[in-house]
Amino acid sequence: MSPAVPAPISFYTSIPPHITETDHVQRSLVQLRSKSKGLEQYIFLNGLKERDPSLFYQILLSNMMEIIPILYTPTANACSFYSHIWRHPEGLYISIKHKGHIRQILRAYPAGAKISVVTDGSRILGLGDLGANGLPISIGKLDLYVAGAGIRPSSTLPICLDVGTNTKKFIEDPLYIGVRQTRPVGSEMDEFMEEFMSAMSEVFPELVVQFEDFSTENAFKYLDLFRSRYKVFNDDVSLLPSAVVLSGFLNAARISSAASGLPLSEHRILFFGAGSSGIGVAKQLVSFFTELGLSVDEAKKQIYTVDSKGLITADREGLQEHKKFFARTDYQGPALNSLVDIVNYVKPTALLGLSTIGGAFTEEVVKVMAATNHRPIIFPLSNPVSKCELGFQDAINWTHGRVVFASGSPYNPVIYEGTTYEAGQGNNMYMFPGIGLGVILSKAKHITDAMVEKAAIALSSSLNEEENSRELVYPRLDRIRDISTQVALAVAREAQKEGIDNNIVLRSLNDNEALKHIKGKMW
Repeated sequence: MSPAVPAPISFYTSIPPHITETDHVQRSLVQLRSKSKGLEQYIFLNGLKERDPSLFYQILLSNMMEIIPILYTPTANACSFYSHIWRHPEGLYISIKHKGHIRQILRAYPAGAKISVVTDGSRILGLGDLGANGLPISIGKLDLYVAGAGIRPSSTLPICLDVGTNTKKFIEDPLYIGVRQTRPVGSEMDEFMEEFMSAMSEVFPELVVQFEDFSTENAFKYLDLFRSRYKVFNDDVSLLPSAVVLSGFLNAARISSAASGLPLSEHRILFFGAGSSGIGVAKQLVSFFTELGLSVDEAKKQIYTVDSKGLITADREGLQEHKKFFARTDYQGPALNSLVDIVNYVKPTALLGLSTIGGAFTEEVVKVMAATNHRPIIFPLSNPVSKCELGFQDAINWTHGRVVFASGSPYNPVIYEGTTYEAGQGNNMYMFPGIGLGVILSKAKHITDAMVEKAAIALSSSLNEEENSRELVYPRLDRIRDISTQVALAVAREAQKEGIDNNIVLRSLNDNEALKHIKGKMW
């Protein structure tokens, strides 16, 4: 009997023979962490997503607290250099040159999209008009939908409307990937947007659209124009940013009142910064008081506003229209210009900053707040950190750890006298993934202000027992999918209440069943 012939050995393979015995996720994380700059990390993740999408999302979902900031912040730098770092097609460009043919362009894209983030690149994260370089904003935002709400990657559609740029250096850049012309205005842009939104609704009838980083004028204009006709929202200029602040304030006020015994309806809120954002947030917080039984006029009396000229009073000459809503009629003394003097006069329980003046909440201001409140509420909400009115370390030190704090920028935990304190962050990511998911699952016809307000209340109620015991004002982002589940349910229930939903199955479920159903739909 002849001996068995051994199988031939192949000495060529493109994959190391023992690669399966190692942890490739850990290897990829080591490679990522070896990059010292945010842009380098972004490029690495972008390449990983192209080579191995499953591995990219596995790393994202299991390391969200580390990966999300890379997708959320360095994306701005990626946009600035996108024409120079472009490597492969991703997302979809709709050009002004496609006008009259947008439906055909969209039909060429794979079917099944449920949510789209659309930018025209005109106001990218404070960097201005980046034109066609703005696409990574749409891509990054949709990655957060995948991470935060379990939207399937194949159901996402990132779009950049390439209509031109008013930034001369891009038009003159030989590597610029967009159309080389200035932006259209007036009827030309309006007609383009009408055709685009009509085509999107026709080709993707279940699609939810989020506008992102349009110029301020166009952001308001096109949201107002389309919000009652399509499933569209904008987390920059809609109620959403204000609703996130409202959610944190609901918890902050409860913490402060529990310490002082002050009824919730007697809180006094001082806003430092009275631009459109500041007044918008102030108007949202009127609902905090009206939900407690106060009339709108009574609620307005609990809110004070301050601009660069001081306390805003109704008798000021040349007062801008948007500032008149909260202008005080009960102050007859000399003009109050100093923030310290205003705080001493108002004796607010809460001080909110939307001024973009870094360090505006000085040690003296903070100590006055701490002298009149056992648990002073201080929310310096301006971004980025360089424009934040108060740093977290100073807030803790100057109040001896008694401050109830939330900011617009992220801060690391602070240790003070042996106790670790965590800063709240009024991050839109707490809400937009859940809102998108709730609209998709409820099949709502459009997105209303009431749906956003209900999302804010759901967010404020989403803290778990440990987070409440730590007196946090926002839940931790590493629980974003649990949070999004509750937000999505609140949005769906409000859509049902308003009669604009089309999902009979979800309507028939009780809350516990609906929460289980929503979680089961997550990817």
